[in-house]
Amino acid sequence: KSSVQTIGEEQIQNPYTELLVLKGHQDIVRFLVQVDDCRFASAGDDGIVFLWNAQTGEKLFELHGHTHKITAIAPFSSSSEAPDEKKHLILTASADRTVIVWDCTSGRQVQKVSCFHSTVKCLTVLQRLDVWLSGGNDLCVWNRKLDLLCKTSHLTDAGISALVELPKNCVAAAVGKELIIFRLIASNDGSEGWDVLEVKRLVDHQDNILSLVSVNDLTFVTGSHVGELIVWDALDWTKQASECNFWDSSVHPDAQPEIKLTQSPNETSVQHLASGEECVFAAVGKGIYVYNLQMKRVIACQRTAHDSSVLHIEKLPNRQLISCSEDGSVRIWELREKQQLPAEPVPTGFFSMWGFGRANKQANQATKKMQENTPMYFLELVGDLIGHSSAVQMFLYFGELGLATCSADHLIILWKDGERESRLRSLTLFQKLAQNGDLQLK
Repeated sequence: KSSVQTIGEEQIQNPYTELLVLKGHQDIVRFLVQVDDCRFASAGDDGIVFLWNAQTGEKLFELHGHTHKITAIAPFSSSSEAPDEKKHLILTASADRTVIVWDCTSGRQVQKVSCFHSTVKCLTVLQRLDVWLSGGNDLCVWNRKLDLLCKTSHLTDAGISALVELPKNCVAAAVGKELIIFRLIASNDGSEGWDVLEVKRLVDHQDNILSLVSVNDLTFVTGSHVGELIVWDALDWTKQASECNFWDSSVHPDAQPEIKLTQSPNETSVQHLASGEECVFAAVGKGIYVYNLQMKRVIACQRTAHDSSVLHIEKLPNRQLISCSEDGSVRIWELREKQQLPAEPVPTGFFSMWGFGRANKQANQATKKMQENTPMYFLELVGDLIGHSSAVQMFLYFGELGLATCSADHLIILWKDGERESRLRSLTLFQKLAQNGDLQLK
C-alpha cells in the first residue's frame, strides 16, 4: 500500500479546476521559460521551441533550428532599452552543439553559434554585466553580439551540469562532485575583453551535485545525488551548514517510518532546490523537505509526497509549495504551523525515585521552554492536479493566469482558476450583449 498522502474529490482550496491542453511537441517537453507577463516558451527532446500565450493557450510561434534535443534554455531580454522598446530574446542550447538566439516578437532566429566542442548543458545570463555564460566541458563567456569573450580550459568529461550567479562578478559551477568558483574580470585596456579565472574548488560533496540555488546575495545552496544539502556563504564560499540525514526517522520524528530492505540512490538524491526568504525547499527522492536557514535544520517534511521521484519544486508567493513528479502528478502543499498541545506533566515520583530530584526538574523545564518557543510545521496537501499521463518535468507559475506544466507525454497543460475564468467569460458575454443592445437602440 502506498504511504503517499491523498486528497478527496472535494479540493476546496485548489483553485485550478479548469485546464487547457496545449499540443505541438512530438517528444518529451523538458523546459518551460517565462518570456514576459503573458508569454512563455517550451522546449524538449524534439528540438523544437514553441512560444505560447499563457492567458489563452494560443500557439504564437514554432521555432525550428536545432537538429537534436534541447539541453538548456534561458530568457535573454535586453534591460538597457526603454520598457516599450524592450527586446525579448531567448537562448537555446542543443545536443547538436549549437546555441541559437531567438526573437520572441518576430519568432525569428537572430543568430546561431556552432563552434562548441561538446554539448552545452547550462546557460546563465548575467544581466548586470550584459554577458551570458555557456557551460559544458568548459565555461565560455559571450557578449550580446555572440562574440566569444573568453573561456576556461577543458574541465572534465563530466562537464558543468549547473551554474549559479554569485556576487562580485563570480559564478559557481557544479562539475561532478566539485563546486568550482570562477570570477569574471574586465580587461584594463578599455576594450570589451574579459578574463575568467578559477578562484576556488570546493570538494565537500561525496557525490555528484545535482542541484544549485541562490537564496540571496549572502547564501547559496547545493544538493547532491546521495542526499547531501550544503549551505554556502556566497561571498567567501565557506560551508555554513549541511544536512544529510533526510532518511533518518529519529531526526524527523513526525515522519512516517518506512521499512526498507534496500535504499536505491535516487531515493535520497536532491533532484531540485527552491528558495524562500528563510527556507530552502528540497525535492529529495519521493519527498519534500523544508530546511530553515536560521535554525539550520529541517522544520517540516513529507517523506512520500509522490509515488515516484520529485523532479521540480517551487515556493509560491503565499505559504504554498508546488511539486511535480515522475508519477505524472502535480501537487500543491501549504506550510502550516502545528497547534502545540500542552506538554504532559511528568510524574515527580519517577525522578525522586532515581535520585534526580530538583536539579533535573530545572533542566526539564528549560527543555520544555525551548520546545514551546520552537514552532513546529507540517506540509498539508491542498491540491492534486491529475492531467498528465507521464512524468511531469517542471512547471511555471503565472499568478492569476494560472500554472503551466510540461511532461514526458509530449503535452503542456495550462491549469486555470475556474472561478476567475467563469467570471471573465460572463463579463465578455455581458459586454457583447451590451454592444448589440447599443446597436439595436441606434
